[in-house]
Amino acid sequence: MIIAGPCAIETKEQFLKTVHSIYDKVDVIRAGLWKGRTSPKNYPGAGEKGLPWIQGVQKKYNIPVAIEVGTTRHIELALKHEIRIFWIGARTTVNPFAVQEIADCLKGVDVELWIKNPIISDIKLWSGAIERFQNIKIQNIKAIHRGFYCGNELTYRNQPKWGLLKEFKNMHPEIPIVCDPSHIAGNKIYILEIIQQAYANGISKFMIEVHNSPQQALSDRNQQISPNEFKNLLQYL
Repeated sequence: MIIAGPCAIETKEQFLKTVHSIYDKVDVIRAGLWKGRTSPKNYPGAGEKGLPWIQGVQKKYNIPVAIEVGTTRHIELALKHEIRIFWIGARTTVNPFAVQEIADCLKGVDVELWIKNPIISDIKLWSGAIERFQNIKIQNIKAIHRGFYCGNELTYRNQPKWGLLKEFKNMHPEIPIVCDPSHIAGNKIYILEIIQQAYANGISKFMIEVHNSPQQALSDRNQQISPNEFKNLLQYL
């Protein structure tokens, strides 16, 4: 399974150009519509105005688009625009109150939900978030391994901590895992080796950040790859 698309939707042109370049190579388009940024000075995503662009892409290319949601308002707006795949970001996963509010909002709604590991190395928080959505009978749940924050970055932006992932898999053998090599790597030069490590750990689903012009990206430009780099990566794999 391959999921790919821009870290953040910036403009309609940027989003549509990126999608047009990769839609036939992926199973799902990822799109950062609302970005939970560390600082308000950082680019927060296109927000609500990007919803019709996503809706149009889904209809034109007959491909689903997944977005991150952090509030019940995000979900309500997205559902009105026929978006049905959501992921919970690493900063949201650490907050049981926020996760429960989102779970309450999704009760009885037919959606697919992906849950990123928390930024801190606490897999109980990750497991607890998943259990909250299992409790409301959401059937299609995946976990996203995006690495864990470490004060000393060493080589990667986030440490994969494969041992913790193995422990999580033992706790939730029923949950498919998607690897996010872009956020683990923090730099596109390491994406391939992270994918290889993930594959060696039994993972064959990947979420990769692709931007039509990475050097001009408004967020995470170092870890995003161009459509041509993406196609070359897939061909190599």
